[in-house]
Amino acid sequence: MATDPVHPAVASGSGNALDRAAVDRVLARAAELQARTPDADARDAISDEQIIAAGTEAGLTPALIRQALAEERTRVAVPEERGIAAHVAGASVASASRTVRGTTADVLAALNQTMQRDETMIIKRRWADRMTWEPRRDFWAAFRRLAPGGRAFDLFYAHEVAATLAPLDDGRVAVRLDADVSRARAQRLEQGGAVAVGGVTAGGGMVAAALLVHVVMIGAVVSVAALPVAAGLAAGFAIARSHRQVVERTQLALERILDRLEHGDARRSAPSSR
Repeated sequence: MATDPVHPAVASGSGNALDRAAVDRVLARAAELQARTPDADARDAISDEQIIAAGTEAGLTPALIRQALAEERTRVAVPEERGIAAHVAGASVASASRTVRGTTADVLAALNQTMQRDETMIIKRRWADRMTWEPRRDFWAAFRRLAPGGRAFDLFYAHEVAATLAPLDDGRVAVRLDADVSRARAQRLEQGGAVAVGGVTAGGGMVAAALLVHVVMIGAVVSVAALPVAAGLAAGFAIARSHRQVVERTQLALERILDRLEHGDARRSAPSSR
């Protein structure tokens, strides 16, 4: 009797083994389908142990899974920026992340000391695993920022700087720093818009004046009037575009803070929280 051929998808044997990429896709798709289930609720939440067990069975290293979990907990959902403001001026948030050694309390204490002592910031809010700062506006902070020959205080442009921490089980902590520079971007856009409008207004005024006095060579007047218009638009665009340098400098400032934290410089004089 002839037998039906076995479909490759259900055939037994080593030919059905999935590679790492396929396993990742299967788990991701299963999680997506689970999230779309109508009765999915908090009871469907997966514990760290279950995630580690599932990842281990898929051939992943437990230590790397724990690090991925910590990085996920420190991840801040920043919506993708679209529109003319983001296209012209750049991002409204600068971020940096790192995994460093220490406890959550000690690392947060070291960060707090660095922010207040070296960056002229002040505490805004405090939680067990998260802290936010804002620039100090007092006389002494202004004096330090304006002192000749001093260092740059690039976080001054940030409306708020936030630190989010998540511990790992081997004495390490995942740290994420986010600096909100949306107000600085709004100011640059406003200044650039004012300059551009000034140039257009100046050019339009020249043309209007020429029409009032019935200038014969109106074409030449329009050509001359185009100069302040072009200059105003170019200068306004350059001012708005300069916010990208603010983002870059803020990003570099965050990276430097994490560099010091990673190499222990920020913790040598920080008081221990234990």
